Amino acid sequence: MKKILIIGIVASGKTTLAKQLSTFLEIPWYELDNIVRPNTASGRLKRTAAEQVQAIMDIDRNASWIFEGTDRESYQCLYQMADVIIFLDTPLWKRKTRILSRFLKQKLGLEKCHYHPDWNMLKMMYKWTHDFECNRESFESKLRLYENKVIRLRNTQHLPHTLLNHPAT
Repeated sequence: MKKILIIGIVASGKTTLAKQLSTFLEIPWYELDNIVRPNTASGRLKRTAAEQVQAIMDIDRNASWIFEGTDRESYQCLYQMADVIIFLDTPLWKRKTRILSRFLKQKLGLEKCHYHPDWNMLKMMYKWTHDFECNRESFESKLRLYENKVIRLRNTQHLPHTLLNHPAT
């Protein structure tokens, strides 16, 4: 297993899991948010969809990676490229709690982020969560196309065992 896509909605635990797997498997990990909006000398500018795909392809040349993020149209190539797709299907109540907790930590300067943690961003995170739940069936149908390499986790407690017993590993 050299290519892992971790997908999930806001506050599902993607970054935490990516960091853990990166250390455990000694594979570099990349935040898809940084593919969309990389840090540049003039700030975080949004790449076009074509530029995002090119950045992904450039990273893919390294042969092993972990990408983590939410589902976007420009990331569809990752579903095909990945050896394993981990869908973090964290319960809604837990995601809502994490969104608020993260916001408070960011406002207090206890947690860093790539955006300005204001009330509008907090509202958007809850909106994205709501929109995901409303459109869940569409996402689930996409996952069914790759069911032979999808691992669905509601929590990450049993992850090492799950990965070690997965056919793609």
